[in-house]
Parts: sequence; C-alpha cells; structure tokens
Amino acid sequence: MKVNPRRQAARTEVHAVTDAPRPLSEDIAQRQRRYLVSMGIRTGCFLGAVAAALAGAPFWLTGALIVGAVFLPYIAVVVANAGRAPVAPTRFSTPQSQHHKGISGQHPEIGS
Repeated sequence: MKVNPRRQAARTEVHAVTDAPRPLSEDIAQRQRRYLVSMGIRTGCFLGAVAAALAGAPFWLTGALIVGAVFLPYIAVVVANAGRAPVAPTRFSTPQSQHHKGISGQHPEIGS
C-alpha cells in the first residue's frame, strides 16, 4: 500500500481554535488604553499637586502627588511595552509513556 507523504503530514498537526492568540490589533489597543489611563492618573496627580500646594495642603500630600506624577510615566511605559502574555498550548491527549513520540507512537531514535 502506497502512502501519500503529504496526506500523512497533514494528519500529524492538530490545531484548536482556543490555541489562537488574540489578534495583534486588539493587543495593541488594550496596551494603548492602559497607557492612556496611566497618563490620565499621572496628569491628575500633577494637577492635584499644584492645587494642593496652592491651597496650603500638608507637605506629605503634595509630596505624594508629586512622586506619583514623577514615577507613573516609567511604570506606564514598562507595562505598555510588556508585550503579549504567554498562552499555554491546549493538549488534547498525552502520549502513553515518556518513551513514545506524541504523534506517531513510535520509539524515539537513538541519540535524539
């Protein structure tokens, strides 16, 4: 019996829809939203520090708002550039033993 190698190769690879990562455009849009929210909080800290200083608020409050305004940009950039979260692949079944290949069921070659 003659086996078509292309047909056999097509059977070995199984994909699941749940393995597909989120589209890159969605990932970028989410990271942009997080960055803009962080920058909005930073702007609020800066304006709050100015208003607190002009109103004569305690020094610790003004200092805390200034520290937030200074360090939030760094944190926002690191979080925005973190990239995609790794996704664990879905496995439909496990091989019978560790000495068998997952797809073919044959023993591994010597030295592999």
